[in-house]
Amino acid sequence: MIKHTKRIIIFTIGVFLLLLGVVSLALPFLQGILFILVGLFLLSTFSPTMREWIEKHTRRFPKVHEAVLKVQQFISRIIGEA
Repeated sequence: MIKHTKRIIIFTIGVFLLLLGVVSLALPFLQGILFILVGLFLLSTFSPTMREWIEKHTRRFPKVHEAVLKVQQFISRIIGEA
C-alpha cells in the first residue's frame, strides 16, 4: 500500500514538473529545461518506458549518459526503488 501511494505521488510530481517546464519555456523568469529534466528523472525512477527512452537518447553522448546515470542513482537513493 505504501509503495503504491509513493508511486502515485512521485508520478504526480513528475507530471506536474513536466507540465510546469513546458509552460515555463515561454516565460522569461522560470527555467523550463530544469523543470523538464527533473520531471523526466522522477518519472524514469518508476517507469521502465521512460528509463529506456532516456537511455536511448543519451547513449550517443558518453559524458551526458554518465551524468544521467549519476542523477538517476542519486534520485533512487533519496526516494527508493519501485
